[in-house]
Amino acid sequence: MTARQEQRRETVENKNPFDSASKQLYKNTVYFESALSSPENTMASQAMKITLERIALFQFTPAHCAQARAMLGWSVEELSRESGVSVEAIERFEARKEVLDVTRLALAYRFESEGLAFFPGFAPGRGMNVRGTTPNPVGRADFAMVE
Repeated sequence: MTARQEQRRETVENKNPFDSASKQLYKNTVYFESALSSPENTMASQAMKITLERIALFQFTPAHCAQARAMLGWSVEELSRESGVSVEAIERFEARKEVLDVTRLALAYRFESEGLAFFPGFAPGRGMNVRGTTPNPVGRADFAMVE
């Protein structure tokens, strides 16, 4: 047996049985991170982000906003402080008037960070593991335009 074969045998004998699984998990994680950050997948991940935003915008209605505020015991002013959206924009949204998409996302994101879930036709509910369902609008190019 060569020195290299002997070294390999000793390594295998002394190896923790979980080392192999841990190494494979690490390799998979590194692979997926690099695959997702590759230029080929940038377009796919952007498409997924846009799709999630569209879903969030469809699900979060003006009625949800008022109901969610009531559930949390927040005034319009408190929601404004918590979300970074102006009182005027919140009042316009709850009155079913037009606001920017990024404004609606900021409101939905803030409520979801409190554990609320939104579905069309239903009052907001407390959900498990809903944090992060709506993409954080801070990274959007138009975030500076939040009303």
